[in-house]
Amino acid sequence: MKRPFQQVDVFTAEPYRGNPLAVVLDGEGLSTEQMQRFAHWTNLSETTFVLPPTSREADYRVRIFTPTLELPFAGHPTLGTCHAWLSGNERPGTIVQECGAGLIQIRQDGSRLSFAAPPLLREGPVEASLLSELAGGLGIGVEDVVDAAWADNGPGWVALLLRSADAVLALDPGELRHDVGVVGAYPGGSPYAFEVRAFFPKDGQTVEDPVTGSLNASLAQWLLSTGRAATPYTASQGTALGRAGRVHLDRDADGTVWVGGDVVTCVEGTVHIG
Repeated sequence: MKRPFQQVDVFTAEPYRGNPLAVVLDGEGLSTEQMQRFAHWTNLSETTFVLPPTSREADYRVRIFTPTLELPFAGHPTLGTCHAWLSGNERPGTIVQECGAGLIQIRQDGSRLSFAAPPLLREGPVEASLLSELAGGLGIGVEDVVDAAWADNGPGWVALLLRSADAVLALDPGELRHDVGVVGAYPGGSPYAFEVRAFFPKDGQTVEDPVTGSLNASLAQWLLSTGRAATPYTASQGTALGRAGRVHLDRDADGTVWVGGDVVTCVEGTVHIG
């Protein structure tokens, strides 16, 4: 069966400089096994399937798959799926996405989309043994880590703050067994407030994600709560991979953190699944 399909680039206004996402715009009738098989075939960090919502408050429902498993929530798939969905739907104002993590609000500001950061599932200090393991896997000493915290909003992130953006860019990680996000500040007056890198284990190797919405969401919540950041700010990610991801962070008066970015369509057509 032919199904409408888009491959989009997220957190960039320039094609092929952000994080790609495959979106199947009609996932009705597909089994979990079929979705997972297709996501494994695309071999992108995430592939999404759009379905009718089960909640009356939602505009659509999305299922998010990595090549090996399903996620309840992820950031760049949220913005990328919404961008693709909007190509065939008129929806001014706020869009509500239903996913495994619940209902996620997405708002439009010109060409930019932003999602409301979900609450953290786990936060607080990192155990000393885990911190030592992560520092060793990154090729640095524990003394090089300014602060560390759990920043888990679904994928399981552990966040490490280093002394500078340069220290983040200098990382050459070895084997890691946990999803870890690393952040360091740029000097005052720079166009970006922070450099971010995201690492996770896959098939016995350490993989780096080009631009990561979920991590930037939880990093913002952590950095804002500790007084290390002030909104609005822009984070840079993907530099070490030759990408130019730009993640825009803001916070409402009620404390809601918004994670935004541009999205561009790179491939459009149909795919045969089922």
